[in-house]
Amino acid sequence: MELEITEHFKSLNLDVRKSGDARFSDQKCTPDVVSIIADCVVNIRLGEPLMPFTVKDIWDSNYFNKHVKAVFNKPSAQNPTTKSEYDKFIQQPLRLLAYANVLKIERRGNTNHYTINNGELLDYIALKDRNAYVFLSAYFSKVLGDSGMLRYFDEYRDKYLAGKLKQSDFDSLKYRFQTFMTGNTRIDGTTEVNRIFPKILNVYACENSLPGSAKGKMTAHPFSYSDLMYNRPNWRDGNKNKQISRQEAIIEVSKLPVTNVSWDNYLIQKAITNIKRWHPDSEVKDQWSYGEATQVHHIFPANEFPLLAHYVENLIRLTPTQHNTKAHPSNNTRIVDRDYQSVCVIAKSHSIENSIKAFGERFYKKSSFVYVVNTGLNLETVSELKPDLTFNELRNKIIHIYNNS
Repeated sequence: MELEITEHFKSLNLDVRKSGDARFSDQKCTPDVVSIIADCVVNIRLGEPLMPFTVKDIWDSNYFNKHVKAVFNKPSAQNPTTKSEYDKFIQQPLRLLAYANVLKIERRGNTNHYTINNGELLDYIALKDRNAYVFLSAYFSKVLGDSGMLRYFDEYRDKYLAGKLKQSDFDSLKYRFQTFMTGNTRIDGTTEVNRIFPKILNVYACENSLPGSAKGKMTAHPFSYSDLMYNRPNWRDGNKNKQISRQEAIIEVSKLPVTNVSWDNYLIQKAITNIKRWHPDSEVKDQWSYGEATQVHHIFPANEFPLLAHYVENLIRLTPTQHNTKAHPSNNTRIVDRDYQSVCVIAKSHSIENSIKAFGERFYKKSSFVYVVNTGLNLETVSELKPDLTFNELRNKIIHIYNNS
């Protein structure tokens, strides 16, 4: 999909000096937030991709209110004290996607109206936050390059690689960015710029294994992917309960334990929804495949392999008979029939191969399928499957493993 992203940006000029638009990125534009807002757009516009939508349409959707409240430990989207927080949370990623030409934007009165411009890229971003990260990395490089700023980020990188990077180099890069933004956009102070700068530098730093920005300072070590995410404790909020707004925090202040359960559940449900979208019929073509395929089955069980639970490469569309009598004999979901598991793995490999031939790695990744099988079959380093094998070679090896175990 990286080639498709490059092709998308090829004909665009995203020079901020010409657009004067400071909203090419913003404080809330982290990979996980950009991904979930893209997912909300995909879901509210299923079947009607050309229909315009607004921030309010997302705000009012059950999908947004259910998942964002749970995943990000946010107060209800219907709570009137949270309006300004959610406006930013929705609007900022939408403005970024519009500047990137994934969406189109039209100002009508005081309201921005959006339409989908590149549905394939939007689907890719919505699928998972890692895809959003890949997109953001290419996008920020494009914006910085067109705007004449990328060379300063590259100088920062080169000094680190040469073992000469100092705090003063970080301060210099930050000052250049401040000067660039205040000189070419309507932002007239550094406070707002200082909220945008880390979101750009940290993606660049993560991609190049460099120190990034935290609390206004250069980090001591290369910036990690997990630290890019919005869904982690906010140092500004301290002990504020994330279930209430900042306004309400004046009245109630308590520590909310941060867990990943809601996020995991969201990822699993999103993966299941996508499998249903991509495969209207059973993926296993056997004597039990006739009838409506209402079930989505974890080939390697979620309770045994929680790290595989949200991988679309581990999910397969089945009919009720296939799921409840073959995959799980006697409808006992604690039992997996190993012979039928092998049938599902082989069938899934065909689904993935056909999808990659038709769409590239827009939906599935061959390396992810190999990871799922290696993990699910507990293959050791010596015997593990390799992504450079052809699908026919993979299938032959998988059949051999099942037949000899």
